[in-house]
Amino acid sequence: MVMTASSSISFALGRPSNETDKLSLLAFKSKISDDPLGILNSWNDSLHVCRWQAITCGRRHQRVTMLDLDSCELKGQISPHVGNLSFLRTLNLQNNSFEGEIPPQIGALFRLQVLRLQNNSLSGEIPVNISLCSNLWYLGLGSNNLTGKLPNGMGYLSKLQVLNLRFNDFVGEIPSSFGNLSSLEIVTMESNNFHGNIPNSLGQLQGLTYLALGLNNLNGTIPSSLYNLSSIQLFSVHTNQLVGSLPPDLGHTLPNLEALYFHSNHFTGRIPISISNASKLSLIQVSTNNLSGKVPSFAGLSDLYMLTIHKNNLGYGEEGDLDFIYSLLNCTNLQVAAIDGNNLGGVLPVSISNFSTKLNLLAFGRNQITGSIPTGIGNLINLVALGLEENHLSGHIPETIGRLKSLNSLSLEDNKLSGAIPSSLGNLTSLIALTLMLNNLRGSIPPSLGECKSLLAMNLSRNNLSGPIPKQVIALQSLSQYLDLSRNHLIGSIPREVGQLVNLALLDISENSLAGKLPDTLGSCTSLVYLYLEGNLFHGTIPKSLSSLKGTQEINLSRNNLSGKIPRYLEAFRFLQDLNLSYNDLEGEVPVEGVFRNVSAFSLAGNTRLCGGIAQLKLPRCIYDTENKRHHLSATQKALISVACGIIGLILLSILIFLCWSKKRTSDSTLGSLSFGIRVLRVSYGDLFRATDGFSSSNLIGLGSFGSVYKGILNDQSVVAVKVLNLQVSEASKSFIAECKVLKGIKHRNLVKLLTACSSIDFQGNIFKALVYEFMVNGNLERWLHEEGNLNLLQRLNIAIDVANALDYLHNHFDIKIAHCDLKPRNILMDSDMTGHVGDFGLARFLPHDSRPSFSSNQTSSIGLRGSVGYAAPEYGMGSEVSTSGDMYSYGILLLEMFTGKKPTDDMFKDDMNLHNFVSLALPQHVEEILDPKILLQGDHDEENTSDKTRFHDEILVRREITQECLVSIFRIGVACSVELPQMHIANVVAGLCHARDTLVNMPKQH
Repeated sequence: MVMTASSSISFALGRPSNETDKLSLLAFKSKISDDPLGILNSWNDSLHVCRWQAITCGRRHQRVTMLDLDSCELKGQISPHVGNLSFLRTLNLQNNSFEGEIPPQIGALFRLQVLRLQNNSLSGEIPVNISLCSNLWYLGLGSNNLTGKLPNGMGYLSKLQVLNLRFNDFVGEIPSSFGNLSSLEIVTMESNNFHGNIPNSLGQLQGLTYLALGLNNLNGTIPSSLYNLSSIQLFSVHTNQLVGSLPPDLGHTLPNLEALYFHSNHFTGRIPISISNASKLSLIQVSTNNLSGKVPSFAGLSDLYMLTIHKNNLGYGEEGDLDFIYSLLNCTNLQVAAIDGNNLGGVLPVSISNFSTKLNLLAFGRNQITGSIPTGIGNLINLVALGLEENHLSGHIPETIGRLKSLNSLSLEDNKLSGAIPSSLGNLTSLIALTLMLNNLRGSIPPSLGECKSLLAMNLSRNNLSGPIPKQVIALQSLSQYLDLSRNHLIGSIPREVGQLVNLALLDISENSLAGKLPDTLGSCTSLVYLYLEGNLFHGTIPKSLSSLKGTQEINLSRNNLSGKIPRYLEAFRFLQDLNLSYNDLEGEVPVEGVFRNVSAFSLAGNTRLCGGIAQLKLPRCIYDTENKRHHLSATQKALISVACGIIGLILLSILIFLCWSKKRTSDSTLGSLSFGIRVLRVSYGDLFRATDGFSSSNLIGLGSFGSVYKGILNDQSVVAVKVLNLQVSEASKSFIAECKVLKGIKHRNLVKLLTACSSIDFQGNIFKALVYEFMVNGNLERWLHEEGNLNLLQRLNIAIDVANALDYLHNHFDIKIAHCDLKPRNILMDSDMTGHVGDFGLARFLPHDSRPSFSSNQTSSIGLRGSVGYAAPEYGMGSEVSTSGDMYSYGILLLEMFTGKKPTDDMFKDDMNLHNFVSLALPQHVEEILDPKILLQGDHDEENTSDKTRFHDEILVRREITQECLVSIFRIGVACSVELPQMHIANVVAGLCHARDTLVNMPKQH
C-alpha cells in the first residue's frame, strides 16, 4: 500500500497504538467548525480516549473500533487523519453538515465494515481506493453533492450488502462490475444522472431485495435477468426513459415483490395477468406510460393499498373494461385508486361503494365510463379527493356525497349529470375545489354552498342553472382562484356581497340573464385579474369604483345595455391586455392612452355614439359646446383670487425657509436618542460595548452592506442583536433612519422586533449609530437552506407562509403600504420555534395607496439598487419606482430557492436560463427532479436498519401522488410571483400555501 501524507502520525510513532488513535481523533476534531451540541467536549486529556463520547474501543487492544456521530449537528470537513484509525470497523457521520471531499485515506481502513456518510454536503468524487476497504458490508453515501463516475473498483467489495448512493450528482453508466457484488441485498441509486442501459450483470445478485434506480436518465429495456431475482421486494425504476414491456410471468418470477415503481417511462404492452400471484404486493405504480389492453384482476393482492395506473392507454372503451374493479373489493387496505386518463369504458360499478373505508383518493376521470354515481359513494367516509370528470356519467349527483366530510376536491365536470345540485354539498366544509361544469344540472344554486368556508375554486359553468346568485355563495371570502357561473340561466342582479371576494383572481358570470346595475362593491375585489360579465342585461354606467381594479388583465363587459362614457381610469390600468366593451350604448370620447393605444387590445364595436380615439378606429371627431361652458369672472372675483394667491405664496415661502433651517439643524446634531416612537431602552455606546464584549468577533453574527450585527447581553440579562452602522458607507445613515421610520409602530409575529435605536458618541469621540433587535437564536434562513441542510418539506412550507404573512401585513394591513425592497434568505430570521421573521428594513420604502410599478427615466433610488442581485425585481434595473410588485418578485425567487435548494446566482444560471425558467420548464411532470434532494430524506435516518436488512420503506414514493400535487402548487405560486411585474396577490399566495400545508398534514399516513 502506498504511504500517504495522512500516515505521518502513525509513521512518527512507529507501530500504531492507542496514542495514534487519540492524536488522529484530535486531528479530526480540529476540522470541526461547529459543534452546537458539545459532543466533542469530552475529547481532551482529562479522559481516556475510550471514554470519549461517540467512541467505542475493542476490549483486547483498547483501540478505537467505532466512531458514531450520527445526527450531532456537526459542521466541518472529514479529516484525512481518520485513515490512521486502523482498527476502525464503523464510521458513522450521517445526518450532519460535513463539507468537502471524502478523504482518500479512508481506503487505508482495511477493517472498516460500516461507512455511513449520507445526508451531508460532501462533494467531489468517490475515492478510487475505497475498493481497498474489502470488509465493507454497508456503504451509505446518499444525499450529498457527490459527482463523477462510479469507480469500477467498487465491484471488488465482495462483502457489500447495502449500497446507498441516492440523491447525488453521479454521472456515467452503472458499472457492470456491480454484478460481482454477490452479497448485495439493497441498492438505492435514485435521483442521480446515470445514463445508458441497466447492466445485465445485476441479474447475478441472487440475494437482492431492494433495487431503486428511479429518477435518472436510464434507457433501453430492463434486463430479463432482473425479473428472475425472486428475492426482490422493492423494484423501482420510475422516471427514466426505459422502454419495452412487462414480462407476462412477472407475478410468478417475483413472488416476494411488495412495491413496484415503474411509472413515468415509455413501457408498452399489457399489465401482466400474473401480477395477482405476487400476493405480497402492497403498492403498484405503473402510471404515465403507454400500457394498453385489459386491466387484470388484483384479487390475490389483499395487502394492496396504492394502485396508480393512470395516464396510459388501458381499456377498449367498452363493457368489461372495468371488471377488475370487483377484484379490488378484496383489498381491504386500499387507500389510493387512480385509473384516470385511460380509455376505460363500461358502466361505473355500484361495488365501488364497498371499497375499503380507508380509501383517500378515487380518481376515475378522463375515461369512457357510463352509468350513474352510486348512492353508496357516501360510505367512503375518508375520501379526500373524488374525481369522475370527463366521462359519460348520467343521473343525479347523490345527496350522500354530503357525508364525505374529509373531501378536499370534488371533480364531476364534463359528464351528462342532471337534476339539482344537492344542498348536502354544503356539509363539505373541508372542500377546496368544486368543479361541476359542462353537465345538465338544473335548478337553483344551493345557498348551502356558502357553508364551504375552505373553497378556493368553484366552477358551475355550462349547465342549466336558474334563479338568482345566492348571497351566501357570492360572499365566500375563501374563494381566491376562480368563481365561474357562466353559461347558465341565472337571473336577478349581482348581489352587493360580491365585494367580499377580496382575494378572487377570476370572476366569470357571463352568458346569463342577469340584469340591474353593476354594484359599486365590485370595486372591492382588488385581486381580480380576469373579469367576465358579457352576455347579460346589465344597464347603467360603468361604476367609478372599478378604478381600484388596477391589477386586471382582461375585462369583458360586452353585449349588455351599459351607457354613459368610457371611464378615463381605464387608461391607467397598466396590466390590462384585453378590454371588450362592444355592443353596449356607450357614448362620448374614446380615450387614447394605456390599453386604448393598441387597437388589437380593445373592442368597441356596436357602440354607435362614440367619437375620437386613435386614428385606426376611424371614428368621427368629437364636437364640444364650449360657448355655453365659458364663464366670465367679475373684477371683484379677480381681485380676491389675486390676494389669495399672494397669501398662499407667502405661506409656502415661509414653510420652505423653515424646512431648510430644520434640515441643517438635524444634520448638525449627532447626540441623543432617535427612537421614532419605538421602545426606548436608554442604551448608550458604553452599554452596547459591554453587552457585546467590546464588539468582539466572537459575538459577530452577521455582516451586511451598511454594518455588522453582534450578539449582546444587556444589563438586565436580555439577549439582543445589535446592528452597528458603518458610517464610512455613504448610505448607512439613510438606512438607519429608514429602518427606524418603517419599524415604528409595526407589530406582527413574523416581523423582527426593533427594541431601540441609539445615536451617540463612542469612546474616541466618533459618531456611533446602532439598532437593537430581539435576538433570533436560529439565525437566518440562508444558513438553514445552504449550510445546515436539515429543513424538511413542512418546515420550509411553514416558513414560506410566515414570510408571506409578513408581506401581506406590510402591503395591505399596516397604516401605510410598505415595500421591503430586500427580501432574501439572509434577511429571514428564525426564532427558537423555527418561525420565520422578516428583518433588515434598511432599504424599505413607504408607498402611496397606488403602489403599482411606474417607470421614469430619471428616477433613482435614495439608497442605491432596491434589493440584492438575483432577488431584485428586473423593473428596478430599468428605472421603475419601488412597488409591492417588486417584493412579490423577490418573494417568488425566495420561494423557488427554498424548495429547489438553488440560489438565483447559481453558476448553472446563465444566458437565458434563470431560477424562474428552471422551475417553469419542469412543471408539472418533473417537480421531483428539481426539488432540493435534502427535503426528500427528512426522517429517513434508519432506512436500511442493520438489524433487519430486508425491511424497506420509501416515503418519497409511497405518498408521491398527493405530495407531488402540493409541490406543483407551491412551484406554480413561486413561478407566478417571479414573473416580470407579477400580478399575484400576496393574500392568494398565503391561501394557496396554506392549502398545500393542510393537504400535506392531512394526507394518508404511510402504510
